[in-house]
Order: sequence, then C-alpha cells, then structure tokens
Amino acid sequence: MEATTEGELFRASNHSERTLVKIQNFRQKQMLVDVVLIAGNVRIEAHRLILGAVSDYFAAMFTNNVREANEREIVLQEIDPVALKECVQYIYTGMVTLSEGSVEKLLATASILQISEIVEACCTFLVKQLHPSNCLGIRSFANQQGCIDLLRAAHTYTMEHFVMVTQNQEFLMLHADDVSLLFSSDDLNVPNEETVYYALLAWAKHDIANRRKDLSRLLAQIRLPLLSPQFLSDNVDSEPLIKESSSCQRLVMEAMKYHLLPERRPLLQSIRTKPRKSTVGELFMVGGMDNPKGATVVERFDLRTNSWQSVTLMNSRRLQFGAAVMDDKILFVGGRDGLKTLNSVESFHPKSKTWTPLAPMGTHRHGLGKKLIGH
Repeated sequence: MEATTEGELFRASNHSERTLVKIQNFRQKQMLVDVVLIAGNVRIEAHRLILGAVSDYFAAMFTNNVREANEREIVLQEIDPVALKECVQYIYTGMVTLSEGSVEKLLATASILQISEIVEACCTFLVKQLHPSNCLGIRSFANQQGCIDLLRAAHTYTMEHFVMVTQNQEFLMLHADDVSLLFSSDDLNVPNEETVYYALLAWAKHDIANRRKDLSRLLAQIRLPLLSPQFLSDNVDSEPLIKESSSCQRLVMEAMKYHLLPERRPLLQSIRTKPRKSTVGELFMVGGMDNPKGATVVERFDLRTNSWQSVTLMNSRRLQFGAAVMDDKILFVGGRDGLKTLNSVESFHPKSKTWTPLAPMGTHRHGLGKKLIGH
C-alpha cells in the first residue's frame, strides 16, 4: 500500500493479468461480445473495446464515422482467416505462436491490423531464419510489407553470403532488376569478379529465351576490367551468349583496352574499374603504443561496414617491430616489448586466428627494415 493525503492506496499486483483472463473467458463463452469478425469461412466473436485497445486498425474503425462502426458483423477482405484468429488471440492474451510456415501470413495480417508488437516479433523471428536459400524471398517480402529493419537485415545477409545465395533456386528465379541491384553493389562479398560473372551466366541460362535481352545491361554491372586478360579471352569473349551480342562485345573490348593500354587507365575509369570492397584485401592494425604501455590487441578494418573489429591478442607486446605478409600470413619480427629489444619471430594466420612461433633471429633488433624475396 502507498500512503496518500487521503489515506492508503491499495494496488493489486496481478490485476491486469486477472482482468485479461476474465475477458478471454467472456470471449470464449461469447458473453458481452458486440462484434463478429468474418474472414473467409471463419467467424470470430469479440469485444470492440478490447480489439480497439490493441489494434490501431480496429480503433480507427470503431471510433470514426464509418459504416463498420455500428455493424454487428464485419467482413475483412483479403485477410488470412488463420492469421486473423492468431491476431485476435494475441489481443486477448498477449501471446502468439511463430512458426516458419505461418509467420509471413501472420506478419502481413498484423501489418494490416496495425498490431506493431506482432509485426516486430515476426520480423525478429524472420531475421533468425535467414539462410542462403530464403534470404532473397524474405528480402522481397520485407520490401512489400514496408518492414525496413527486416529488409535491411535480409539485404545485408544476401550481400554477405552472396556466393552461397547464387547456388540456390531463389537466385535463379530473380527478376533482372533485382539481379542488377545485387551486381551493382560495392558491398557484394565475393572472392573475385569471376564469381559474379559465373553467377550471371547461371541466371541467364536458367531461362535464356526470356533473359537474353537483359544480358548486356547485367554484364555492364560486372567489373570486367578487373578480370585477367586470360579469363576474358578464355571464358568471356568465347562464351556464345556474349559473342552474339554486340553490346556485350563492346564491354569485353573495353576491358581488353584496360589491360592493353595501361597508360590510358586514368581515362578509362568507371564503376567497372572500381574493386568491390571484399576484393581489395584486409587492413590489420597490430601492436604499437596504447598509452602508457604497449598494445596487444589485433584489430581488422572491414571496408564493407566501415568499422574496426577486434580479432585477437598478441602473445606479447611489440613496439617498433618489423611486419610483412607471406603466404596469407603476417610475420612479426623483433621489436621491443617496452623493456628490452627482441629477437623473436612469429606468424599470425588471419583465417584461423592462430599464432605460430618461428626461429628467432641471431641478433636482437628493433626499428628494423625487412624484405621478402621470391614472393
């Protein structure tokens, strides 16, 4: 109880829960109901006050001067009956079951009824279900429903897992405009531009009769000048679909010129000569000073997200050391640990995040220079 100027204020701890249970019992027994919702062959008896308290759609319907405000039976067109039952159940209980088979219909219905809590729950559920086999479909669905956060998450997932996405049926069924949107992105996570070229061929050959007309504009989204001359000659210029299109041939010639006339490259710059962020390598920041002592954290800069990420810790502090890259490993040579000069050498493998000690130098060195020979 709380003391007031007029006495004590009693507050029941479970009043809301007990009230909801009682109201749900009234609905189940069809007591005090004043409206019937109809979707398909499903009829749901309910209370206007309760529906309007949770759904902005029903609140607007019952409080404005519209025909449905006073009608006993309300027919809801183009609403899934099962999803409607789930939404009404949520309105009365605050609970709803989410499953892969029904979540999209539930989200679409909740969006119409303006039940934001269900919409948010469905979006969160779908984000957890993202997979290379369904991310394009979820991305399209999110766009249709105006679910911006889900759309962004599905698009980011598609960019990140593009190679696996292209191996699934959803990619082969994409409209040309959607393929163009993917191919034009600098954020496409691919090991090389050859991957994008092969994805284009797979998509085009899936329905060549209807997709031949889109080939040249999609090929224009591929960074052909960044392909090797050998690949251009052996795999692009020799491809029958490319050879039969004069527009495609012009793009191939543009790429060939980029290689044959290196002195003219400043004049040949375009979106096709700009590397995608995933293909330009990675930037690592290692060691140095973290005032007032040496740093041990290894950080990596992600060009696609424009952010720094902590990768691992060094085995020991190193200042003024030598570093070089060899065979996908970073070598660390000598330096100082803050107290003494080192002769130790170790390598770091970014993919496995493992350190390997190497033979120490015969001399302790810091502030040294280094040179790889034969790499």
